Amino acid sequence: MKLQKLKEKIAKNPMREIKLEKIVLSCGATGADLEKSKKLLEFLTGRKAHKIISLKRIPDFGVRPGLEVGVRVTIRKEAINLLRKLLGAIGNSLDEDQITKNSFSFGIKEYIEIPGIDYQREIGIRGLNVTASFIRAGVRVRRKKIKFGKLPKKQHVSKEEIIGYMEEKFNTNIT
Repeated sequence: MKLQKLKEKIAKNPMREIKLEKIVLSCGATGADLEKSKKLLEFLTGRKAHKIISLKRIPDFGVRPGLEVGVRVTIRKEAINLLRKLLGAIGNSLDEDQITKNSFSFGIKEYIEIPGIDYQREIGIRGLNVTASFIRAGVRVRRKKIKFGKLPKKQHVSKEEIIGYMEEKFNTNIT
């Protein structure tokens, strides 16, 4: 019922259309594992991975400011094709708890679960996190530096809209 009303709103107003903005792949590691994680992300995407540097001190985990604690890659143009492939690693299903306003996230325990990817000896067995972000037209109003504005709540992509988008475009099972 709600999904039908949302589709009718989108049909009436093209500015309400939902778009997949980007996918962020990330791996957390330190030391030698950090280099293996960087190789993994570069192998999967063909892009250069950037290191994540800690800003806080967490003594229980041995984290200090300036310590490299992970790597990440942002994909924008080929995001839809890559997302299809990554969803194949988890059986093209998402838990409803993994979906929030404007995005959803899931983890892949071992990269060899991704269809078409073979084991790489120099990387070993590693996992990664995937976060997909959604936007609507008009988000530039909030992001521009001069004369920026605030966006109303209706401009955000709701959890129900993301579920509808994923079921329609990717045939994803939401449990």
